[in-house]
Amino acid sequence: MVQKLTYLKETPSQTAGPFVHIGLAPGAAGFDIYKQELGWDIAGPNAKGERIRVEGIVIDGTGSPVKDVLLEAWQANAEGIYAHPESAGEVEEGFRGWGRVITDFANGEWGFDTVKPGAVPGRNGTTQAPHINLWVVARGINLGLNTRIYFEDEADANGADPVLNLIEWERRRATLIAKRSERDGQVVYRFDIQLQGQDETVFFDI
Repeated sequence: MVQKLTYLKETPSQTAGPFVHIGLAPGAAGFDIYKQELGWDIAGPNAKGERIRVEGIVIDGTGSPVKDVLLEAWQANAEGIYAHPESAGEVEEGFRGWGRVITDFANGEWGFDTVKPGAVPGRNGTTQAPHINLWVVARGINLGLNTRIYFEDEADANGADPVLNLIEWERRRATLIAKRSERDGQVVYRFDIQLQGQDETVFFDI
């Protein structure tokens, strides 16, 4: 007896929708659902290294700010060690290395406080420059977008980074570099994300 093969149809895709904040960051959206939300404290009080603030805005193809974005960030500590069981080292107590923020509903600004990460091992004995990984999701984005934040004051490390060197055009590489400044005695890195257009941020297929 030959069994007739049946093929499953692809499940329809759906964007994040207007309720993504209620499920993933309800406190920031004004909903008191959980006693403690996941992901807001990236470094913790015991983390070593330089304390920094990272902030920016997400811009659509028309140049307008996107005001319903959720961003997840994950990073190594100042010594280049991730909070992961398979990491070659231990992180400070309370260091999560992961956080979740949403854009301001009024102006589209986002930001978080952390410590500047150290360089981390890459493949085949290479070293990756200090960076923060970002995952971006919003209404209208079918699949989450993955990108990285590098730091402009790490020029030598950036110049040798194996991931940055995969990007041929210098103008495209520049979309991954956060600009450093100081405000009220605090180090601030500015990283704006362009979803479309001539200066579209580099996104990675991972």
